Amino acid sequence: MSESKLRIGITQGDPNGIGWEVILKTFADPRMTELCTPVIYGSPAAAAYYRNTVEGLEEPVFQSVGSAREARRGRVNLVPCGETSAIEPGVGSAEAGRAAVEALRRAVADLREQQIDALVTAPFDKETVHSAEFPHTGHTEFLAAELGGEPLMMMCSEVLRVGLATIHIPVAQVSASLTKDRIMCCLDRLRASLKQDFGIVEPRIAVLALNPHAGDGGLLGREEEEVIRPAIVEAFERGVLAFGPFAADGLFASGGYARYDAVLAMYHDQGLAPFKTLSPDGVNFTAGLGRVRTSPDHGVAYDIAGQGKADPASMRQAIYAAIDIVERRRRWAEWTRNPLQPFERDRGGRDVSVRDLPDTEKEE
Repeated sequence: MSESKLRIGITQGDPNGIGWEVILKTFADPRMTELCTPVIYGSPAAAAYYRNTVEGLEEPVFQSVGSAREARRGRVNLVPCGETSAIEPGVGSAEAGRAAVEALRRAVADLREQQIDALVTAPFDKETVHSAEFPHTGHTEFLAAELGGEPLMMMCSEVLRVGLATIHIPVAQVSASLTKDRIMCCLDRLRASLKQDFGIVEPRIAVLALNPHAGDGGLLGREEEEVIRPAIVEAFERGVLAFGPFAADGLFASGGYARYDAVLAMYHDQGLAPFKTLSPDGVNFTAGLGRVRTSPDHGVAYDIAGQGKADPASMRQAIYAAIDIVERRRRWAEWTRNPLQPFERDRGGRDVSVRDLPDTEKEE
């Protein structure tokens, strides 16, 4: 695949949500096909339905293809899949969930076979997709099962990056799920992603506390003293520039988050509530996988589906982020492929780099 025009796969998400609307609005701008070769996985019937719900939409012209291999540059390519018997905007249904999963599986198969360079997923409804055939609690968990690796859910914008130590679990289970090893692993993954995916030489990471006021010295909980702080200390000793634990309200309200390259939150809403407040056009990125996946930072928005009100800004940002991360990973792989040969002094001799310098001094 060409490095100058990446193939970006995009799934339709829930056909009864706002996925198709933000896709159509995004690719109504012909400049998008100058940035990448889009390959959309979804229902042509759903695309046609939502075209009629947006007044004055400059309709993208779809090129129907059998697979990503047939995708053409300069066109909005569509792999037909994920059909439903009826489009019902705003209605969660098992049939819509099945259609969302079908499109996702088709795209992930192409991603695994490197027929697309990255994947951008429109949102689906976790309740309607869940079944015996799809027992996962979200895109992140499914991608981990399909692609391997140790995923870390990260929310990204120009303002803020937030990684999550726990993802889609009940709040009642968060404390028991937090261990020193888990937090250290999350810090390692977050640091590695910030370096290779975002080009930060040595990132600084703020770690949030779990309890109010960072536990108030144990009065409001022992997790900070017994789990989180020891993890930070050991990670720091291993070279991770991790700091904290910080009370979440104070760090965000004071603007202290801006002094760090990322924040590690202990649970889903602790990180996402401030992130979405500060970054309404942010992106959800699954770090730690061998393939790149991003998505808009919003859900299916059943309350406005089919009304032409959905904002495509986060979808556009998700596509931009996917392109940028793929290119940064390629540069990182190139930079780290051939480390410098050991200096001769390390073997008891002279420094090869000095010995081999040309003689530029001339006698008068």
